Amino acid sequence: MSMKLYDIAIVGGGAAGLMAATRCASKGLKVIVLEKNRECGKKILITGKGRCNITNISPWREFQTHIHPDKSFIKNAFYHFSNEDVVSFLEGIGLPCKTERGNRIFPLSDRSHDVRDTIVSYLKNSGIEIACGCEVESVSKSEDNFSIKMAMGQDRGVTIRARRVILATGGLSYPTTGSTGDGYAISQSFGHTIINTFPSLTALKPVEPDSRLEGLLLKNIRMDLWINGSVVQSEFGEMQFTSGGIEGALGFRVSRKGVKGLINGQKVEVSIDLKPAVEEGELTKRVEELASGMKSPNVIKLLPKLMPSQMIDSFVESSSPGLSVNNLAKRLKDWRFKISGYVGYERAVVTAGGVSLDEVSRKTLESKLVPGLFFAGELLDIDGDTGGYNLQIAFSTGALAADSAIKSLAI
Repeated sequence: MSMKLYDIAIVGGGAAGLMAATRCASKGLKVIVLEKNRECGKKILITGKGRCNITNISPWREFQTHIHPDKSFIKNAFYHFSNEDVVSFLEGIGLPCKTERGNRIFPLSDRSHDVRDTIVSYLKNSGIEIACGCEVESVSKSEDNFSIKMAMGQDRGVTIRARRVILATGGLSYPTTGSTGDGYAISQSFGHTIINTFPSLTALKPVEPDSRLEGLLLKNIRMDLWINGSVVQSEFGEMQFTSGGIEGALGFRVSRKGVKGLINGQKVEVSIDLKPAVEEGELTKRVEELASGMKSPNVIKLLPKLMPSQMIDSFVESSSPGLSVNNLAKRLKDWRFKISGYVGYERAVVTAGGVSLDEVSRKTLESKLVPGLFFAGELLDIDGDTGGYNLQIAFSTGALAADSAIKSLAI
C-alpha cells in the first residue's frame, strides 16, 4: 500500500463502497478502497439467495413506499443515480440484466458472483486501487486531510492520508461478511449520533414454534401484524415457515415493525389469512357446501380440501379448543401466532438504525459536522424492504457521496 496522499479513501468494499469507487474512475484522482475482508462484496454474493437482486425497477412513487424511516432523505440520491441508471451502468460494463416478478432486477446469469466480479474488474481496469485485508482502526482529521490507521494484516499500524473520506462500512447484519459495525465507532469519534440499531428483514419467532411447519411455503396469503391489539401493517404475497420462525417476503416485510415492537416491550402477533381473495361469508358457504357432501362432516375431514396436508395438525392444535365446522371459515382467515422473539443480526438481511440522518446532508451525503467526510449505504439510518430496495439504497448513496466528494475537491 502506498504512503502517498489520496484524493479519496473509501472505507468499505461492499455495494455502496464499490459503486462509489466506480464514480471516481477516469477522473484522474488518486482513489483507494479499503476492505477488511480478503475480497470485496462478500454480502453481494449472498443477496437474492445467491442470485443477487440488484435493484427494483419501480418508479420513485412506488419505490419510496418501501423505504424506512425517512423516505424523503433518499429521494435526492435516488434521482441522482436511479434504479434505471444502475441497470444501464451494469449492462454497459458487461453485465446483462433481466426483470422478474415484482419489478426485481437480477443478472441474466443468475449468479451474484458475476455482479461483484464485473464491478471489481471495471475498477481495476480503471486504475482504482483496491486494498483488501485492510481493516481500519480509526479515522481522524487534522487541517485539510484525514488520517486513516490500519488495524490488521501486513499494514497493521500503517496510517494513510486522504483529502476526502467516504464511510461505507455497512451495518451489523450477516457479520460473517464483515459487517461488524466498525463504521459506527468511527462516526461517533467525529461526534455523530448513532440511532439505535436493530435487525430488520429477519424471521419472527412464534411463542410456540412448530417444527412440522418448517419449509412450508404459503402463496397468495395476507399477513397482518398486530401491536398491542391493533393492526399496524397488512401485506399480501407469500411467506415461509423456517427453523428461524416466520419469514419469506411477508415475514420480512413485517419484521421491522415487529422487532421494534418486541424491543419496546409491546405485545406482537401475526395473523395469517389463508383465503384473502374470499370474504368470510362466502368462505363460510363454501365450507358448508363441502360439509353437506359428507356423511359425518368434521373439521379434520374438511381441512385437506382447504389447505396443504403439512399444516393441518399444527392448524388444528393452534386453533383449538373450540375449532368447529361453524367457525372454520373465521379461523382460516385469522390464523394467529403470538410472537416472542426474532432472529438476530446473524441472519438478518439488513440493519435498521445507524448514523443520524439529521447530521448528514441529503443533497450531498456529506457530514454536517465534519467537512470532507461522506456517508453511504447501510451505515446510515435508512433501510428498505426486501425486493432489491436495499442494494439500490447502497448504489444510489454510494454514487451521490462519491460525486459530491469529487465535486468538493474541485472547489
